[in-house]
Amino acid sequence: MAEKFWIAFGDVHENLRNIHKVKDIREAAGVLVSGDLTNVGNRSRAGSIIDEIKAFNSNVYAQIGNMDTKEVEKYLNETGANIHKKLVALSEDVHVLGLGYSTPTPFSTPSEVSEEQVKSWLDSILKQAMEVRHLIFITHTPPQNTKADRLGAGANVGSPAVRAFIEKVQPEVCVTGHIHEARSVDHVGRTIVINPGTFGSGGYVRITFDGTKLDAELRAV
Repeated sequence: MAEKFWIAFGDVHENLRNIHKVKDIREAAGVLVSGDLTNVGNRSRAGSIIDEIKAFNSNVYAQIGNMDTKEVEKYLNETGANIHKKLVALSEDVHVLGLGYSTPTPFSTPSEVSEEQVKSWLDSILKQAMEVRHLIFITHTPPQNTKADRLGAGANVGSPAVRAFIEKVQPEVCVTGHIHEARSVDHVGRTIVINPGTFGSGGYVRITFDGTKLDAELRAV
């Protein structure tokens, strides 16, 4: 079986200046976007961002982050791109599960939810997630107490529910974001956890599937 690969990134914030520098993006099986397509943008702005990505790869899967509005989520639903709370087959053996929004921030951004809501969403799809053979977990909010959720001052601000979900399900790959300064590679059990930072600063993830396992690598343009 020929190796398949996907490109993942997030925290776009309406800045795709680096997309033409992403190696082999046109040959990827798809592009996975972890959230924050816009800066409180509307449907039109989100559409422009998705269309710009599709100019390089037509298979785009995305979800909203805390800086995106419900109008953006409605657009993603209507175009079939939304992966938030959904288990989507990327191939016969590989699925992606998305978790958008974020837990509360000090900035009162448009799409924040409680930790209890995050737990409820993850609990609702836990059984399905545990049944798939190879899982990529795309979560805007990082798991608590990892390199991926550490602020510049050192505090860890990720989600306990996201971490508990990863500990239980053990997806092979978790791509996260939200904390821009926490570009990193870490592990929660057997799960590789990667926060590529903002796409504008050049970070992205290449996820590969060789027919038996998923692997992921943090890259920069």
